[in-house]
Amino acid sequence: MSFIKPSFRHPSAPTNALGLTTQAYEGGISTLCAGCGHDSISASIMQAVWALNIPPHRVAKMSGIGCSSKSPNYFLNKAHGFNSVHGRMPSVTTGANVANRDLLYIGVSGDGDTASIGMGQFAHVIRRNLNMTYIVENNGCYGLTKGQDSATADEGHKSKKGKINPFESIDLVALALELGATFVARSFSGDKDQLVPLLQAAMSHKGFALLDVVSPCVTFNNHPGSTKSYDYTREHVQAGSVVDFVPMEQEITLDQIKGSTQEVALHNGDSVRLSKLNDNYDPTDRVNAIKVLHKHKSEDKLLTGLIYLEPESDNFHDILNLPETPLSQLRENTLCPGSAALSAINTGLK
Repeated sequence: MSFIKPSFRHPSAPTNALGLTTQAYEGGISTLCAGCGHDSISASIMQAVWALNIPPHRVAKMSGIGCSSKSPNYFLNKAHGFNSVHGRMPSVTTGANVANRDLLYIGVSGDGDTASIGMGQFAHVIRRNLNMTYIVENNGCYGLTKGQDSATADEGHKSKKGKINPFESIDLVALALELGATFVARSFSGDKDQLVPLLQAAMSHKGFALLDVVSPCVTFNNHPGSTKSYDYTREHVQAGSVVDFVPMEQEITLDQIKGSTQEVALHNGDSVRLSKLNDNYDPTDRVNAIKVLHKHKSEDKLLTGLIYLEPESDNFHDILNLPETPLSQLRENTLCPGSAALSAINTGLK
């Protein structure tokens, strides 16, 4: 089996303003489960960056640990990349961003990587309004460690093992609004008509942009009552050994009208109610955004779309009064102004 993508593309494939086809924005072949929503998000990211006419080498892909944090390998293989420690992607991105502000920083994280071990870093990267697009591929479970509930799993949710989650979920969108994020949005992995424009808006925003994307897990949202489930097979089939096999699942897609609420069936038999904002909604009112978000949550609805936007704000570089020239490009005579300047600073501190 080959894991090398063919180089041939149709000679009439459309190009962007840079003369590049979407092939230039592709990555490696995905090793995620067939039908995983994360792959749909990767495809949307490729489409968004291509449409924005951004050269792949002007992008930095940052991630932590988890299924979601593997996905940057599957898009923009000519971009810079850093796979950091679990939950520490924001601080690594902060350091890289300060050194070179000219790149587009795309941080890809998961609900475990962000809402649990990375919660503190998530809060502070919002508070600093770092210029980056922060994408949470949110499936409510830990896919790499056999599907335990994450902090975003709904209260009362039954895991693959049959355990009921007794804890209230953490809503990362609501948290980001309360912490002062200047761009907050939510979408669904299978709704590309909504997701791609939101990604383009987030990548164009000067400051911190959160995009929480509901992304169903095809493996650990496996129907607990199915006679085709792994658990049922283990209980009813005698075998020398049991090896988990990930079945080919159909990707869940959505074509939703603005202002409507639609119930989406998940692979485990559960469902999620997605409510898409209408055109009359004002995303520049933070207080109203919080109210609308809580109203939908009280009705067991997940609000999707551009939930809040602050058009004008000071990002991290403005707050620190950093020069327009990236620090990595400053010359020695600028970084070290000489002993006279140092003496003047020392005198002022006496």
